[in-house]
Amino acid sequence: MPRELLIQVAPEVAANAVLLNEHLAKLLHVKTVEIQHVSVLKRSIDARQRAIKINLKVNVFFQGESFVESKIELPDYKNVANAQPVIVVGAGPAGLFAALQLIELGVKPIVIERGKDVRGRRRDLKAINVDHIVNEDSNYCFGEGGAGTYSDGKLYTRSKKRGDVDRILALLVAFGATPEIMVEAHPHIGTNKLPQIIQDIREKIIECGGQVLFETRVTDILIKNNEVQGVVTQNGTIIDAKKVILATGHSARDIFELLDKKKVLIEAKPFALGVRAEHPQHLIDSIQYSCDFRGEFLPPAPYSIVKQVNGRGMYSFCMCPGGVIAPCATSPGEVVTNGWSPSKRDQATANSGIVVELKLEDFKPFAKFGALAGMEFQKAIEQKAWHLAGETQKVPAQRLVDFTQSKVSKDIPKTSYVPGTTSVELGQVFPGFLTQIMREGFVQFGKSMRGYYTNDAILHAPESRTSSPVRIPRDNTTLEHLEVKGLYPCGEGAGYAGGIISAAIDGEKCAIKCVETMK
Repeated sequence: MPRELLIQVAPEVAANAVLLNEHLAKLLHVKTVEIQHVSVLKRSIDARQRAIKINLKVNVFFQGESFVESKIELPDYKNVANAQPVIVVGAGPAGLFAALQLIELGVKPIVIERGKDVRGRRRDLKAINVDHIVNEDSNYCFGEGGAGTYSDGKLYTRSKKRGDVDRILALLVAFGATPEIMVEAHPHIGTNKLPQIIQDIREKIIECGGQVLFETRVTDILIKNNEVQGVVTQNGTIIDAKKVILATGHSARDIFELLDKKKVLIEAKPFALGVRAEHPQHLIDSIQYSCDFRGEFLPPAPYSIVKQVNGRGMYSFCMCPGGVIAPCATSPGEVVTNGWSPSKRDQATANSGIVVELKLEDFKPFAKFGALAGMEFQKAIEQKAWHLAGETQKVPAQRLVDFTQSKVSKDIPKTSYVPGTTSVELGQVFPGFLTQIMREGFVQFGKSMRGYYTNDAILHAPESRTSSPVRIPRDNTTLEHLEVKGLYPCGEGAGYAGGIISAAIDGEKCAIKCVETMK
């Protein structure tokens, strides 16, 4: 039997198979030649001490023990061309994994996506970056693969109780992701590699008899006697189905407005909002690794920080080491920021959303909008930022220390945000209570991370699409909408996920519950 061990080693040992074998041989009091193979099961970094260590969980196979390299393969997907259909609205992780699960269960998915396929999106991303033109149906949020495809591909989730994380990771590996995502404590595919994986998932859906409709926006959900009958698209086409999985993402405001107009029960939901902070990556490395130069065996350092300020949580969100800041508006007349990293995380800057938790009471000025009050609060800040920065896709920006001291920055250096920045006192962008919390919070951040509080850090505003401002309530057991049979609110847009993995898990869960009622 192989020997499973938890060990701590220096970064250079973890990176070198020969050195790792020698270390294990010494630890186990055997000769190096007696070790046939070492499988690394889990890997994480321990940077709490000045001497940084790598935590490894390994399986050690000795001479004479059977070792076979395992290959992760796709499930035995059925051909569902003639099977009963289920409509899946949205081709983000929730929608795509719902579709795959439906096929596995013998049901035909009809995936309806308002945006373009994963390759076609690129032209529209260039347009928003270079020409400041926002395509409302094809942008960083909308299109095949959803928001995660071109805004990072992080796979880390704290939602271990929500479902089988390893199953989702294994499916991604089977579709072409590196097996390393099964090993790393904070797995990441990278925006440069994720599009091909998404395309392969779509091709598998079609190969198995499912349908994927691009540039097709759902404009109505047909409901009769509180039961779903199908959907209507922007050109008037009716697609019939008794089951609809609604996986439209956290930025599909038109869907929230449609449900509100149709008197389908929705609720305002708290979310978080703030800025995206960019530091030189070497500065974050020096803070996190307590060194002047991180060396070749350590990855660009991430950070995670949480503070309580005036009774509110202020925390880092979607931290992107070696990454860039991207324009994520979904309509003209607004600016929105997000961040992403390529697979190598080799850019010169690190960025993170730094956001403050909001409460329902914060939306009182927008009470007339009812369940959409949070969405209108969000929208108002994005539109104000657009106006203050010059009514293009440039964003308001300010040096960090200047922000805390209410000073307009005399100059803003070039940042990774391609459309550009405009020097603005960010207190003009946000409500007063939010500005005050962030000012106090950044000072506290600097006390916890020596060197973080610096004018070399540039704040970009706003980071506003952290999660959905609306929840579409569903039954805890059946996952159906509380009032409309056959409607399955799903993923981030419905308020039940936060990120690629949790959204994919929720998509699978909704698909399973959907099929249970069809038998």
